[in-house]
Amino acid sequence: MPHRMATLTACLLGALCVNLNGCAGVVVAGGAAGAASVASDTRTTGTIVEDQAIEFRIANAIASDQTLASKTNISVTSYNLMVLLTGEAPTADLRSRVFNIAREDKKAKKVYNEVQIAGPLPLKARNYDSWLTTKVKSALVGTKDINALSIKVVTSNTIVYLLGVVSRKQGQIAAETASKVEGVTKVVKAFEYTD
Repeated sequence: MPHRMATLTACLLGALCVNLNGCAGVVVAGGAAGAASVASDTRTTGTIVEDQAIEFRIANAIASDQTLASKTNISVTSYNLMVLLTGEAPTADLRSRVFNIAREDKKAKKVYNEVQIAGPLPLKARNYDSWLTTKVKSALVGTKDINALSIKVVTSNTIVYLLGVVSRKQGQIAAETASKVEGVTKVVKAFEYTD
């Protein structure tokens, strides 16, 4: 009986640890994956940090606008100081407001405004987009002649956006690979080309 109780306690603690993301194994694994991603990224460490800062500043500015915060669903992605806006805004005016906020960021080199004029997608659709992003990333990892870790994948309403600094050939291979993933309705290339 004490053995069964000890086993049950260990299982419960293990489950709690996983659910709270507090286990060293979980943290270390995440850190290792992040380190591998950074090591193969074509951006400098300074640019990676600046991209994160740009995303934070723009997302924070959008969230600070009560109308935008309550009526839109906007995602901000920055890669090599190029900003991609995706999501939904119910009117053209609100879409423009989001774009103007992003454009005001002094570090953003260019802003791609891919926000759709529509009501915010339900959570189920957003979860499906996240799943598609994972499927596309997996497909890219298995593709020859490209460095999948140097390509950022964003999915919004089943449309896949690809960012990164690549050759035109690599960009074409990545786009073709993404377009073959079941569920993807369109692929948009927002690459910076090296040639």
